[in-house]
Amino acid sequence: MGKNLTKRTEDYSKWYNELVVKADLAENSGVRGCMVIKPYGFAIWEKMQAGLDKMFKETGHENAYFPLFIPKSYLSKEASHVEGFAKECAVVTHYRLKNDEDGKGIIVDPEAKLEEELIVRPTSETIIWDTYRRWIQSYRDLPLLINQWANVVRWEMRTRLFLRTTEFLWQEGHTAHATEKEAVTEAELILDLYADFAENHMAVPVIKGTKTESERFAGALDTYCIEALMQDGKALQAGTSHFLGQNFAKAFDVKFANREGRQEHVWATSWGVSTRLMGALIMTHGDDNGLVLPPKLAPIQVVIVPIYKGLDQLDAISEMVNPLVRELRQKGLSVKYDDRDTHKPGFKFNEYELKGVPVRIAIGQRDLENGTFEVARRDTLEKETVEEDGLVAKIEFLMEDIQKNIYKKAFDFRKEHITEVDSYGEFKEVLEKDGGFLSAHWDGTHATEEKIKEETKATIRCIPIDAKEEPGSCMVTGKPSKCRVLFAKAY
Repeated sequence: MGKNLTKRTEDYSKWYNELVVKADLAENSGVRGCMVIKPYGFAIWEKMQAGLDKMFKETGHENAYFPLFIPKSYLSKEASHVEGFAKECAVVTHYRLKNDEDGKGIIVDPEAKLEEELIVRPTSETIIWDTYRRWIQSYRDLPLLINQWANVVRWEMRTRLFLRTTEFLWQEGHTAHATEKEAVTEAELILDLYADFAENHMAVPVIKGTKTESERFAGALDTYCIEALMQDGKALQAGTSHFLGQNFAKAFDVKFANREGRQEHVWATSWGVSTRLMGALIMTHGDDNGLVLPPKLAPIQVVIVPIYKGLDQLDAISEMVNPLVRELRQKGLSVKYDDRDTHKPGFKFNEYELKGVPVRIAIGQRDLENGTFEVARRDTLEKETVEEDGLVAKIEFLMEDIQKNIYKKAFDFRKEHITEVDSYGEFKEVLEKDGGFLSAHWDGTHATEEKIKEETKATIRCIPIDAKEEPGSCMVTGKPSKCRVLFAKAY
């Protein structure tokens, strides 16, 4: 199985597109701008779902499900929200088809026009807050901590598998609180949870920060984010958590009786991550041989490939391997014993390397005689011979070591690609030559932010939460600046 991947240094974008398809993660569908997520890709997403869902539930959140369709009047109730999403909305205007009288197929029945158009959800704040009005009456009903796993549609003209598609999968949390402080604490809690998941499950280092006013979620008072750096020097927003204030509560009249019996509007948050995380995973760890998956998210953590001549040898190898497979599975590891006789070992080695399986074990006649196994790790491509007695312990060690190693590699790469700049000329030079995150002073104005974006295509990715106060001068205007912010070109 020849991989024949374009090298990252030759054309990073082409490398990514080829890898997504060749590793059997996803493919373009018959619907323009939409993708088919294939079983191997969906298995990774399921592991992401499981990890995140556990974290949500451990922090008191519950799952629910809300309608895909949103009445147009709902979306228009919060002005900045509708303005932010208006250009991305798909609209349902009719509810029935009929046969064309000319016998040329089917047409939309003009008599079946909806009284009110329905929006295919681009996000669910409006339908959820209409529901919360009925659920929340008293302080006893708060906090309300709800999450849903769903699909959304945001009409895109330029799409790329996982990174930007017209329809994508995600989770969206929507919470209601009695006080502003509780809502802000919730938004910050979820930010920390997302960062924990990215770093400890995905092995992707992230920077936590807040968005500038122009980059905030439509309808939010504050947007918190985690930003990751891809190997081509571009940033990727990996998750967002929004403090919505009372905007949606007021738009949908969601009030509660406080402990003194007075009516107050609730305070709100919303937050989400999507299948875009798949893109982050691929571009953070992948190499010229294919995917490199962190063991915690790999659908197959260990693959065993027999090398044999004739069925007698295969039977002997299987006799040695089957107890090992059982023991590894008892340890909670996902193991595949690939004894297909339709493909040669070399093909299988290439296939599992391309698919990023963390550990590959090969066993042949000589190993059978010596009671040994050849163990190869995907992250470094190193191989070693391991005796049968120490194999399980070795694999358990590798699961932890590979997870740590690929995180460290990504962390070191990001560290090397954060550059402090003080002048606009230096900013442009570094951005063009090296990319990465550029730490620079900004005067806090929308005009300067837009000027930089128009002239360089770089945006303010975030104001880092841990940024120390460092008075300085804006690199563009020379006006005072309180601290440095992070710029980058981004996906």
